[in-house]
Amino acid sequence: MNFIDKLIAAVKKYENPSVAGLDPRLEYIPEAIREKASREYGGGFTAAAEAIITFNKKLIDALYDIVPAVKLQLACYEMYGIEGMRAFAETCAYARSKGMLVIADGKRNDIGSTAEAYSSAYLGKTPIDGSERSVFDADALTVNPYLGYDGVKPFIDDCSASGKGIFILVKTSNKSSGQLQDIVTQDGRYIYEKVAELVDEWGSSVMGCSGYSSVGAVVGATYPQQASVLRKIMKKAYILVPGYGAQGGTAKDAAKSFNDDGLGAIINASRSIMCAWKSERWAEKYGEDGFDQAARDEAVRMREDIHSALETKRECD
Repeated sequence: MNFIDKLIAAVKKYENPSVAGLDPRLEYIPEAIREKASREYGGGFTAAAEAIITFNKKLIDALYDIVPAVKLQLACYEMYGIEGMRAFAETCAYARSKGMLVIADGKRNDIGSTAEAYSSAYLGKTPIDGSERSVFDADALTVNPYLGYDGVKPFIDDCSASGKGIFILVKTSNKSSGQLQDIVTQDGRYIYEKVAELVDEWGSSVMGCSGYSSVGAVVGATYPQQASVLRKIMKKAYILVPGYGAQGGTAKDAAKSFNDDGLGAIINASRSIMCAWKSERWAEKYGEDGFDQAARDEAVRMREDIHSALETKRECD
């Protein structure tokens, strides 16, 4: 069973096309957890990693039976050095042990041989001591397409060989994305449209039984008009939609990336779930001690928000 079929099965099981982003910073973590880790490990990067691991595991425990996948932003672990990457690895393993799919958000790419190394680390296996071993063993990885096919092919090969997936950057959610992605080409199309065509082409070799490809795309909720255009170009691609919640994207915006069958996209929320315990909606009810339950309630609210937006989309189409 390849990645995309696993993802769709999980989305259907939980009736929830959402992803919880675990992008921790120490200021997001309740003080009691940070203080305990500091006492036990003497501060520094080791204590930071232990606080992150505790925080992430409690969030996963609160979410695994309602949210099909987690997305881990690698930068938020790399900033804590080797200990941060240990926290990343432990979080990946724990989420998978709870049945969640794991998307590593690293936006990796380079020339072919280096791309092979990136892919081996996150999707495939690394030759060592006469055998091949998985390293981080994520289910999917975000990939930057701007080196062309030779920088993407190693990831696609591991999608095929190891049943993994990738999400290629097409139209990102940040405000300045248009500086490059909205450039008009000689034939009158935007760069993001050309990249979308390539995603559709590259994904043809790793199609699932569901009719979707394990080569997906990243299209931000903050650009709903572009998402409508891109959905029509990338007929086989599943779309990972960032930008919901803290970045200003709404469920109505994100719904533009879905097909009429209610499939075709998953919506990521990071800060709005991780930091729900600090929000006006949940702070009074839960506070610091109930951060995990606040995250769960926010994930349920988000699920219902998405359902409502998709129902409205079906009625209007």
